[in-house]
Amino acid sequence: MIKINITSRHFKAHDTLQEYIEKSIENLSKYNEEILHADVILSYEKAVNSIKICELIVKLRDKILTSKESSEEFTKSVDKAIDKIEVQLKKYIDKHKRDKHSSQKQIEKTI
Repeated sequence: MIKINITSRHFKAHDTLQEYIEKSIENLSKYNEEILHADVILSYEKAVNSIKICELIVKLRDKILTSKESSEEFTKSVDKAIDKIEVQLKKYIDKHKRDKHSSQKQIEKTI
């Protein structure tokens, strides 16, 4: 279970938007079980017909991943930000698999 903190600046986010964000972030756990905490910051530029901004900060055990996206709707901004985090998680996982694999080879060589 990922601890999720949703902050909306200068407005109150609807329950449906909050549920959508929570469900989307929970889906990230299929990439990495080490996700400890996720912060979502929602804001906009102007009061009417403005650009909606979503900033997503995901904290792992030893790394912090961030993404910031903007569009004309909050759901689109959230989706884009989560897509960026997914790419970062995949790179993180791939890098750690390579590191773990190379360290095992070094151990075998010394034996």
